[in-house]
Amino acid sequence: MKKTLAIWMAGAVMLTACDKTPKFQVEGTIEGAKDSMLYFTQSTLDGVQRLDSVKLKEDGAFSFKATAPVDAPEFYALQIGAHVINFSVDSTESIVVKAELPTMERDYTIEGNESSKRIREISRLQQDVQARLVAIERNEDMLPGDQRDSLESILNAYKERMKMEYIFTDPTSASAYYAVCQSITDLGGTFMLFNPLTERSDVKCYATVATAWDGTYPNAPRTQQLCNMAIKGMDNTAVPRQQVIDVDEDKVSETGIIDINLPDINGKLRSITELKGKVALIDFTVYGAKESAERTRVMRSLYEKYHAQGFEIYQISLDEDIHFWKFSCEKLPWVCVHETDGTSTRIYNVVNIPTFFLVNRDNEIVLRSDFMEGSIEENLQKLL
Repeated sequence: MKKTLAIWMAGAVMLTACDKTPKFQVEGTIEGAKDSMLYFTQSTLDGVQRLDSVKLKEDGAFSFKATAPVDAPEFYALQIGAHVINFSVDSTESIVVKAELPTMERDYTIEGNESSKRIREISRLQQDVQARLVAIERNEDMLPGDQRDSLESILNAYKERMKMEYIFTDPTSASAYYAVCQSITDLGGTFMLFNPLTERSDVKCYATVATAWDGTYPNAPRTQQLCNMAIKGMDNTAVPRQQVIDVDEDKVSETGIIDINLPDINGKLRSITELKGKVALIDFTVYGAKESAERTRVMRSLYEKYHAQGFEIYQISLDEDIHFWKFSCEKLPWVCVHETDGTSTRIYNVVNIPTFFLVNRDNEIVLRSDFMEGSIEENLQKLL
């Protein structure tokens, strides 16, 4: 028995000694967080990955290690519930974070990485802007037109500050990437602050960072992502394009429903027929279309209002960039799937994007948007 244990321990030591993979370390304290679970995560192009976790003790001390990034800076976070501290890592650094609940995401210090200090500044400004947007959206005394003007003014001013202070000043930095790829969350949902696929003025921001990263980190997947977004943005015009898809009318079902089985952002296949018993909206969309953000706000409002009564949305994205699709629908509460070959559009005789269908509780199509009379909500109420 002792001999076996000795052999096992020797093997473990050898394995540890052989692991020469470069590491970085993040450590520090979160005061006022006794018994809270602190999660250490990485934000990848395919989503958030949990790397480690710890239940904090009285002193709030923590220490995590992870494989250091090789091709380019990567992005990580420390999270307790809804409280998140974002930071970047360039190589084998030792990063020290000190914070305190319940304001850890705002009032924290970070040492060991200069870009992370600027990311902290961006995060604070982002939180302030989101709070201002929500306050305006909740102001029932403002006219809708005045609300829109105020929201637009705040966002435009914030974007200009990001450009001048964080993007154009040092485009090779992780903080520039973080600034140009950041999203904003208000009562209507989450949207990209800079969207080169729909806003001509945003193309320059992506192109600037893409060019800088291509020169410094030419083999990094994030560089390829930036370049793809910039190139596609350059191809777009200021006028929203109408997407026309060739269809085979012989394949269109006259009544009932033809099932669609497509993957969601986690790779799980989702079927329309699984929604039987609910009133569903089958939506064919392109998140990169200019009107997409406003349309998503309307759909979120309907979803929140009627979901408890049995309303569901099955949204099919036809975006070419799968990473952009994942980013756009990551926080949407309904079923979001993606298709690349256009099979479902031909089956459903979809010519224009966006197009939607309303489906009753028996899983039968009862209405197509092209022939709808009245508002979506009016027709939805009749089915519920």
